[in-house]
Amino acid sequence: MNKIKKISKLASATIAVLFTQALQAQTLEQAVITTLKNNPEIQASINSRLGVNLEKRQAEAGYYPTVDLTASVGNERSNNPTTRSNNDGTVSLSRTDARIRLRQLLFDGFGTTSEVERQTARVNSSAYTVYSTSENTGLRAVQVYIEVLRRQNLVALAAENLKAHENTMEQISLRNKSGIGRESDLQQTIGRLALARANLIAETSNLEDAETNFIRVIGQTPINLSLPVVEFNAPDNLDVAINQAFASHPTLKSALADVSAAKAQKRAAKSPLYPRFDIELSATANDNVDGVRGTNRDSFAGVVLNYNLYRGGQDSARINETIHLVNQSIDIRNNTHRQVEESMRLSWNAYRTASEQIGFFSTQVNASVKARDAYRKQFKIGQRTLLDLLDSENEVFVAKSSLTNSKFDQLFANYRIQNSKGALLRSINVALPAAADIPANN
Repeated sequence: MNKIKKISKLASATIAVLFTQALQAQTLEQAVITTLKNNPEIQASINSRLGVNLEKRQAEAGYYPTVDLTASVGNERSNNPTTRSNNDGTVSLSRTDARIRLRQLLFDGFGTTSEVERQTARVNSSAYTVYSTSENTGLRAVQVYIEVLRRQNLVALAAENLKAHENTMEQISLRNKSGIGRESDLQQTIGRLALARANLIAETSNLEDAETNFIRVIGQTPINLSLPVVEFNAPDNLDVAINQAFASHPTLKSALADVSAAKAQKRAAKSPLYPRFDIELSATANDNVDGVRGTNRDSFAGVVLNYNLYRGGQDSARINETIHLVNQSIDIRNNTHRQVEESMRLSWNAYRTASEQIGFFSTQVNASVKARDAYRKQFKIGQRTLLDLLDSENEVFVAKSSLTNSKFDQLFANYRIQNSKGALLRSINVALPAAADIPANN
């Protein structure tokens, strides 16, 4: 009896959680926002994006002039033809030397331009990675949120089923005490009641597991979750859904940006094949250099050419390497294209299956409830056996559980479809991290 009271209290508490609306309800949007703020994987992708931004800035520095200043002071010992021609032999003088030089790139075989293009593509790729990571993390948050709601409903159904078996047990016990019941009916009812209790315990354990996953993903205890209302429409058909995924999925866009980065890297690898031209302005001032007493002042303004004639085949090897890197990025893009299509097909199939099942399970629930109610009346007047009644109660429980699972499967499949085309967060009015934005000048 103590176990029965404990289970009854648990059932009452579960039902109260389902139907009592608190002032501070934890909505799906709030849960996703909390997850995005605290998720370390998203933070890692954001830091990666910020680092790539600075790599692009480093590449852009090639467009600007460089200014170098060198200076030295110290004692210099010189023995050279000049000192010897003056019969001085070895001369020791206090030497000072200063030089300033400004260089401005004119042409470097498109190396700087190509490197800036490569880093720009990498910035875009990393931004789409932040986008994709946020979308997938958001989907995981949606999944654990919906799973808690699913398990709460299944616990309520198990509690309802237990209550029905307790009522049947009460009736059979009264019959047995009055001498008109059969011992076999009593034992049959005891067995089914035990099964109903076990089902409630199992569903309660499943709910606790779902709550644990909720805490792990979202970082908060689930309190008064509200059933989300889908305010978006699924695509008209699978072909439309796949085309939408190809057009907007962030992972595919990231792969496309990686292809652009690899092609720019290939162009940059060809830059050593060209001469480099710089404008140079320089000035020097020194005293007592090379054993010659006195001050020297020099200045220079002109164009400087640097052209490597041979580097042991390094440049051609680098170019061939980048060709393979381009092919690799294209292969990754093609594979990502397949993965995006696969994800949408699986999401669409899950949505279609659940949607079709809901109608049949609804019919099953209505029919099984009517049959159960009729069996109850017929059992009271002796037209149905106890086994018929118990079987009908079990069928109602199974049918309602199946319908509940299908409804939550359909609900989650809706969000899976949005995720498969990169629109999950937008569909629930949750903003992406700022690092997912693509700069307007890219």
